[in-house]
Amino acid sequence: MVLRILRYPLSLLLIEAVAVILVASLVSLGAHMLQLGQGPAKALGGLVLALAIIAVWKGLQRWLERRTDAEFAAAGALPELGGGVVFGVALFSAMAGLVALLGGLSIVGVRGISSIGALWTMLAMAITSGVVEETLFRGILFRHVEALLGTWAALGVTAAFFGAAHLFNPGASWFSAFAIATEAGILLGAAYLLTRRLWLAVGIHAGWNFSQGWVFSVPVSGGKTADGLLITMRSGPDWLTGGAFGLEASVVAVAVATAAGFGLLTLALRRQGITVPRWRTQKTVSF
Repeated sequence: MVLRILRYPLSLLLIEAVAVILVASLVSLGAHMLQLGQGPAKALGGLVLALAIIAVWKGLQRWLERRTDAEFAAAGALPELGGGVVFGVALFSAMAGLVALLGGLSIVGVRGISSIGALWTMLAMAITSGVVEETLFRGILFRHVEALLGTWAALGVTAAFFGAAHLFNPGASWFSAFAIATEAGILLGAAYLLTRRLWLAVGIHAGWNFSQGWVFSVPVSGGKTADGLLITMRSGPDWLTGGAFGLEASVVAVAVATAAGFGLLTLALRRQGITVPRWRTQKTVSF
């Protein structure tokens, strides 16, 4: 009876979320106490945190859920992670290019070697945000909500929670939360659905964040502007530039990333079908 309660999707959701958040907090605290600075050690600290989260995840799957880990399986890891990074960088670059064409972004110089200092910080941020957030929102929340309520509910719930989680960031607004929910919630949910692994979603997430923070030197979800590779200036209305939150809150970002998300979702549904709610007898429906 106890095991049945522990392995019920809602129980698993709570236990796994607490475990991942606790480990992430402890490793982050340890890195802070070590005072890693802004050099390569900063990126190494981010990598250690990511590996710790993956190790905890594998342990939870083995000893709590009693299943073989599929989300961080070695099969497909390198091509999916690498392809996701390339896709994330390309998608953000395309969006930034459109904003520039509309007059909202201009490149006024290149920092070159002086941007190396920010490189390590942005790498650490991209790695940790990609692994930690995708584990929480897609690996845990999406998977268990889908087991209870089906694919569509899981996509809607995770997108809404992902947007809401960014409401407390500097420069956030209700529109920026909506933007994150639609452009990232759908895209990253679809990436998980396509492969039923987390590597692709982690890569897209990390590539998107790294390109906006280090390549284009714009705030990442309202964070502090980095002294990245390109010296850029944003000018114009907030609907175009995203205001203090950054380009993610631009209407252009919403249009570009959401369109990419629906494209990926269509492919995922054709390949994988959907899971219907738990109370329905048929578990998957093909398209």
